[in-house]
Amino acid sequence: MITITAFKWVPPFAQGLVRDLRVRWALEEAGLPYEVRLIGHEDKGSKEYRAKQPFGQVPVFEEDGLTLFESGAIVHHIAGRSEALMPPDAHAQARITAWLFAALNSIEPMIMNLMQIDLFYSDQEWAKLRRPGALEAATRRLEALVAYLEGRDYLEGSFSVADLLMTAVLRIPRHTDLIVSMPVLDTYRQRCEARPAFQKALAAQLETFAANAPADPK
Repeated sequence: MITITAFKWVPPFAQGLVRDLRVRWALEEAGLPYEVRLIGHEDKGSKEYRAKQPFGQVPVFEEDGLTLFESGAIVHHIAGRSEALMPPDAHAQARITAWLFAALNSIEPMIMNLMQIDLFYSDQEWAKLRRPGALEAATRRLEALVAYLEGRDYLEGSFSVADLLMTAVLRIPRHTDLIVSMPVLDTYRQRCEARPAFQKALAAQLETFAANAPADPK
């Protein structure tokens, strides 16, 4: 049986964004059963957990003696077992893998930079000076993605693991109108989020957070 780790609870700004959601979604698309092992933030620094996830993050994926960390690597591993996420054609697989890396390397860092400025450092002077440049950089990358997606429903023909990860990345700046202001991206994101597998995975994550919410959340 596949086991993945997930946090018992995170603050509201992170709910629906924690990266175990990406893995849950991939497993639901692939039709692979799995169990979730919940950890608290006090557990992520333990020697035992760091042996599996050197950075103390979630998720960790475990199955039949295999332990993996990094959500992108885990999702790619799952995709290799499911034609729902990765077609059998070798050329299509290569193109999809390129887009998988693009989501994590070309788009996500720009968006995460903006999010961290807004959510963690917005009251600091350096952040106020840096934000316009960060917004411009993120916008340029997203506009390039818009140009590619224009007239396409998905990145490569039909839905694949690349769309799963790209959608996960496009969900990050939900505190802004960055994606909503680009109709091509907003429609694409909503198309992917409407998939039953995503809805099931999201509901499961949010249900856990609701069940473990502290009496006085910070």
